[in-house]
Amino acid sequence: MAEPPILDVKGLSVSFPGPQGVVRAVRNMGFALGREKLGIVGESGSGKSMTGRAILKLTPPSAVVEAERLRFRDIDLLAADERAMRNIRGDRIGMILQDPKYALNPVQTVGRQISEAFRIHRRAGGREARERTLAMLDAVRIRNPARVFDLYPHEVSGGMGQRIMIAMMLIPEPDLLIADEPTSALDVTVRLSVLRILDELVSARGLGLIFISHDLNLVATFCDRVLIMYAGRVVESLPAAELPRATHPYTRGLLESLPRPDRPRPVLPVLTRDPAWLDA
Repeated sequence: MAEPPILDVKGLSVSFPGPQGVVRAVRNMGFALGREKLGIVGESGSGKSMTGRAILKLTPPSAVVEAERLRFRDIDLLAADERAMRNIRGDRIGMILQDPKYALNPVQTVGRQISEAFRIHRRAGGREARERTLAMLDAVRIRNPARVFDLYPHEVSGGMGQRIMIAMMLIPEPDLLIADEPTSALDVTVRLSVLRILDELVSARGLGLIFISHDLNLVATFCDRVLIMYAGRVVESLPAAELPRATHPYTRGLLESLPRPDRPRPVLPVLTRDPAWLDA
């Protein structure tokens, strides 16, 4: 018997009323996520980050969120109130944000922040939280965890800060992890190291992962499946390994816009958009 999905989304829409009409940030989004790595790719403003925030009910107060179905395990997220969501966020669904400089509290040590995530969701004491934090720092391959435990965010590098964010989100042992551009601020070498760590931890713990990115090459090699978003709508869904053979003109345009060392071109083509894609 097939395992039920960790997350089941159907007909998800996010809109913002404004003086010049309604802005539709997400349009009829739908997917089912199991124990896999799902990439959501698109340009800035395509709705990919808003999709992640809508799942956690972290959209701005002015947002209107609607869906036919938005279920996490056996929980109807649409019907869940704020109290219920506080028990879900971090504990059962974690979210890794883009830049640790803004996501970490600058006036608290990183050890205290990771320990707090464990203590809140596991009702643990200080000694147990410290031991688990040191073990988690070691799991994300931070050398000398005891020293790093007492550092402040400004005292660590960008790559180390991102690993600290991963440790903070994974220490409560969630079922689902949403990673919103977690490596975009890192250089290539550190990015590969962070992705390798994330891949190993997700595989070892059997999590579902939503990996939000604008990097087609990255999701093609890291994820299992890919959703391509344009103007709030999914225009193509396919296995990551088949991304180079995508058929939708928008996906083809994104691929053709990428620079390739093996095929140098004096000018990269400009992506052409068709208004009909919004109604497809």
